[in-house]
Amino acid sequence: MARRGETLELAVLGLLHEGPMHGYELRKRLNLMLGWGRVLSYGSLYPALKKMLRGNLIKEVVPSGPQSRRQRIVYEVTPQGTEEFARMMSDVGPSAWEDDTFDIRFRFFSSTDMEIRLRVLEGRRSRLQERLDRVQRELSMTQAEVDRYAAELQRHGVESVEREVRWLSDLINAERGQGNQPVLPVTSPETPSTSTST
Repeated sequence: MARRGETLELAVLGLLHEGPMHGYELRKRLNLMLGWGRVLSYGSLYPALKKMLRGNLIKEVVPSGPQSRRQRIVYEVTPQGTEEFARMMSDVGPSAWEDDTFDIRFRFFSSTDMEIRLRVLEGRRSRLQERLDRVQRELSMTQAEVDRYAAELQRHGVESVEREVRWLSDLINAERGQGNQPVLPVTSPETPSTSTST
């Protein structure tokens, strides 16, 4: 399993590849990427940035222009940071498809080739299918022992994993059909439309 620090490093390097950012903007974008369940504090971000500065993965730039009392420092990725990002994105081991890492890896899939994308997607699907099979076995053995709220929670969990397995299968099929072009998001039939009708 990937350490949280490595996951954060991957996310920061990926975002800085899209352009230089100051700490406030970086934190805002990271929180959007990590999702509502994982809010990143400045107390986690700035020590990670300092470590990456020491490792020469990123650098600080003070923008030129009119001087204010407090200049905002902008972070940029270095050539060494670019190499490290490429190395991390090419990793296709189990840490690439774990819960803590997969979403961030997926966010930057356009930076990887199709073979790597497929291996990560297939690894994630396989891991989730194993989890689903285990939970369904446990459910069949303990169904009589749980109250209706526990059963409902279990059912919700199973449905969520089944939905993600279908989504991954759609992505894998799309990747195989696209050649070496990056795949566009696939909407499964179960996903409700964002438009509203009256």
